[in-house]
Amino acid sequence: MVGAGAAGLMAAGHCAGRGLSTLVLDKNELPGRKLRITGKGRCNVTNNCPPEEVISAARGGRFLYSALSGFTPGDTMAFFEGLGVPLKTERGRRVFPQSDRAADIAGALARFAGGAELRRDTVTEVLVENGHITGVRTNKGYYKGRNVLLACGGASYPATGSDGSGYRLCERLGHTIAPIGPSLVPLVEVGELCQRLMGLSLRNVGVRVNAAGKKKPVYEDFGELLFTHFGLSGPTILSASAFMRPMEPGAYTVHIDLKPALDEGQLDARLLRDLEENRNRQLINSLDRLLPQKLIPVAVERSGVPGETRCNSITREQRRSLLGILKDFTVEIEGFRPIAEAIVTAGGVSLKEVDPRTMGSKLIEGLYFAGEMLDVDAPTGGYNLQIAFATGRLAGVSMGKQEGANG
Repeated sequence: MVGAGAAGLMAAGHCAGRGLSTLVLDKNELPGRKLRITGKGRCNVTNNCPPEEVISAARGGRFLYSALSGFTPGDTMAFFEGLGVPLKTERGRRVFPQSDRAADIAGALARFAGGAELRRDTVTEVLVENGHITGVRTNKGYYKGRNVLLACGGASYPATGSDGSGYRLCERLGHTIAPIGPSLVPLVEVGELCQRLMGLSLRNVGVRVNAAGKKKPVYEDFGELLFTHFGLSGPTILSASAFMRPMEPGAYTVHIDLKPALDEGQLDARLLRDLEENRNRQLINSLDRLLPQKLIPVAVERSGVPGETRCNSITREQRRSLLGILKDFTVEIEGFRPIAEAIVTAGGVSLKEVDPRTMGSKLIEGLYFAGEMLDVDAPTGGYNLQIAFATGRLAGVSMGKQEGANG
């Protein structure tokens, strides 16, 4: 196994559990290093949903049918609870350890893979003869084996070892790598609007992303977002980024409904009431019950209504302009933040070159892939870790089935 992350440890545990001699090589001394920081250190283990929902949510989801049929979200939950980690389901059916400690998940997975030998080493070459795996070469020497699983992670969080080196190993073996890019990543705005709102977090807002020249939104959601010094972040924005491809400046606009619980008629009535109650005050000082203080001057400025206007003199047209901003606060997007800041990596080993029934290479016998190595990714909500666990498990139960192979 090359990589001691979610997929690699899952595969190692299944291989070792079948009595195979199993070696796990990783750049880090501590297994599951990236897993320990996921979900802000809480670890969104999976999503408490049917496997069909994961397939539907993921880009390249149909490829995952066998993996997810063999290891469903329910199986993942039972697996970790069976290892002594109680779980809980939160909003959006996101599953976390009751302790809110990602280290508990990583520790349980490391214990499950305890029958495998873990060594800190860096693989520099996967060795092949006549289309068959023969072993790997590392910084410290040579290891012989008839099976190799590449579960090196993507190119995000390079400090944890996920630095894209696995893709380079694959390319040298003749595999096609779909272009690598960030997914589940914050967005950079055009201009400096968000910078003015830096640090402001909005809950329960509607988010819609439109692509230039297209009427149908590429993404719609409801939840939380955060204004930053560079643009937008937060759960809804990270999920939206997975659907914003190809990315180029001005190709996408984020539309924020600041009051999604109210339709335009209801919001107009609410606005009228607030204006009446503050009829002798300036508009800029009269919206604190409707908007966060930091957002008021920006919203008023964008509406085109002078902030010093007395509420009792605001015209119907000016009120409609204010209403438009409240229901459709727009941010034009320039691009993604760097891949090093992404939660997952989009792109990877071409699915056409991998057997979905085993996670084995169609080009080289004894070579397997799992997790972020594959050209599959999904929105936030525990889907990506579920994919890592399911593909790792399938690789682990498939490896070594050819004559007397070693892990």
